[in-house]
Formats: sequence, structure tokens, C-alpha cells
Amino acid sequence: MSLRQVIGAATGAALLLLVPPAVAASAAGLSDPYETVTVDSTGLLAADGTITLSGTYRCLTATGPVLVSSSVWQRDSTVRQGIGGTSAVCDGAAHRWTNSEKREPGTLRPGAAHVEATLMELSPGAGGLPLPKFHAVRQQDITLMES
Repeated sequence: MSLRQVIGAATGAALLLLVPPAVAASAAGLSDPYETVTVDSTGLLAADGTITLSGTYRCLTATGPVLVSSSVWQRDSTVRQGIGGTSAVCDGAAHRWTNSEKREPGTLRPGAAHVEATLMELSPGAGGLPLPKFHAVRQQDITLMES
């Protein structure tokens, strides 16, 4: 993957965090039931503030770079913490994803949390501007555990 593609994927993931979940789900047009993203029921929270989320994904084909982005929140659902992004391979097989991000200690606490994971492709658009194509979106309650 070229540096330009990596930067584009990261930019797309950052922009995705600005899209409300209902808009993302409706825009997704999730056309294929075999394209999925899952979230593990527990996430890890290190003493230094590093949050690690994980799960699985599967997608069939893609014409542009694909990544799994994730966000987590507790209590105040209007404040989400973006937690990394992982490059994805769309070959029809199930794969694991793991995203980690360091936050200020105390930003999140052990206990109940909510996660949204999105499997998104940056498809070539008119004029070379990549356009998001959503393959799968999943929201799930999890438990953050001290690691």
C-alpha cells in the first residue's frame, strides 16, 4: 500500500468519526450479508491509558484501500474516543482486527463501555477524491478490563 493510500485511509477513518452512526448505517447500503465486522466482548485498558479493542471482519472484494476503524465511549454518548484503524484484506475469509490508541489516563475507566466498529473502503471517486463505501458496521456493549 502506498503512502498516499495510507494517508487517504487514515483521513477517511478520521472523517468517519464525525459521521453520526445512523447516517453511517443508512449510507452504508450494506449490500452483502456476508460482509461483517464483529467486536470482542472485552477490551483492554492499560495503566498508561492505552485502549485495545479487537474483533473479526470479512469482506468479499474492494477496489480501494479498506480499513477497520473503531470508537469507544462511556457514560456521555456524545464524546467518542477514536481507537486506531487497521488495514483490511477483502478476500472473503474471516480475519482478526486489533486497534490500539493511547489516551490520557482516566479518560476511560474499567467497566461497561460501548464500541462501534466500521469496515470501510475508500473507493476511487470522480476527480481522484476517494469516497467512503461501508461494508459493515457494528455497535456493541463491551467491558473494558485492566490489563
